[in-house]
Parts: sequence; structure tokens; C-alpha cells
Amino acid sequence: MDRRDLAEAAFAKPPHARSGGAEARAARGARVDRETSETRVGVDLDLEGTGNGVISTGCGFLDHMLVLARSHGMFDLSVSASGDTNVDFHHLAEDVGICLGTAVDRALGDRRGIARYAHVSIPMDEALAVVSLDASGRGFLVYNVPGLRERVGEMDTEVIEEFFAAFARSARVTLHVNLAYGHNTHHILEAVFKAFGRAVSQAASVDPRQTGVPSTKGVL
Repeated sequence: MDRRDLAEAAFAKPPHARSGGAEARAARGARVDRETSETRVGVDLDLEGTGNGVISTGCGFLDHMLVLARSHGMFDLSVSASGDTNVDFHHLAEDVGICLGTAVDRALGDRRGIARYAHVSIPMDEALAVVSLDASGRGFLVYNVPGLRERVGEMDTEVIEEFFAAFARSARVTLHVNLAYGHNTHHILEAVFKAFGRAVSQAASVDPRQTGVPSTKGVL
């Protein structure tokens, strides 16, 4: 069984509920499917997981980054994606970001009881990345990661920003991704995705002291 077959098998589980082409699982998990003329993406997320799952997007570097985010964020994540990668990886990365963001949004529900905020600094050799996240209900991205090589592996590095922009909009979170310093592109992006995974996990974590929605407005 190859990686694609394994990824498809990860999705061959009985549906818990269906709504508009997506399956809502338990209160802390979600399944999202998206098919367009450019891509086909499926994401299965469990915020209460242990960092497991099968990821196959057709882009080795994106797979690597998502595995890092999942493993260091300690949530279960399976992704199966294919698309018009003969053009480039823009549509693929963006649609994976849309589906992952949508899954996070659905898994958080009304966001009652969550920590809401996260701020994570991760070193990777000479690089230091800082990711701050607010599960505010407002999708917004600030992305300051200068000095990357044009490509890493087979992927244009500029599409990383498109992935995070799509995620932030779909997850309805404010996301700040900043590079403090670093010069090796692989190291920089490893630090970014590790910090991103931990920030998602921290912001989504349940705060036992928080009995309602973490906002003075009473709603997110």
C-alpha cells in the first residue's frame, strides 16, 4: 500500500454526521472535504489526539511541514490532497489551508472554555520563529518571514504565506508569523511550522477556569 492508499484508508471510517459535504465528529474534532476543478482535499482533525495521522498531499515538503505541525502540536491530523501540481503548488497549499482552517473552526465550536491565545517561540539551529495566535473569530494574517530561498524541495516558498492566509481566514483566527532571525530556509520553515502546531494546540486547549466564551463581549 503506497502513501496515497494509506492516506485514503485513514479516511475510510464511518461518518459521525454529515453537513454540506463535511463530517462533524466529536466536539473536539472535524472532518472536512473540498473538491474544486483544481484540487481535491480531505482533512480529518482531532484536537484531543496524540500527534498521529497520515498525510499525503503530493508535495513532499508540505507533507513534512504538516507532520511537524501535527507532531509538535499533539493533535491527530490526516490529510489527503491532490491537484493541478503540474502548474505549481499554489492551489494545493491554499486549499489544504482552507480545509485545515475549517476543521479547526468546526472543532472549536462556539469556543467556550478555550484558552484562546497562544504565543510560541521555536528555535531550529540558527533560526528562531515566533507564532502568536488569537482564536478571536476574526481571520487575519501577519506574515514576516523574509530571506527565504525561492524554492525548497519542489515547492515555491511564497505559497507558504498563502497556506497560512487561507488557514487564518477559514479558522477565523488572528495569526502572526514572524522570523526573529535565521538564514537556512529549511530550518526557518521547520521552526515556523513547529511553532504553528504548538500555537494551535495551546489556543485550542481547554482552560478549566474558563466557564464561558473567553471574551468580555460574551461571544467570539
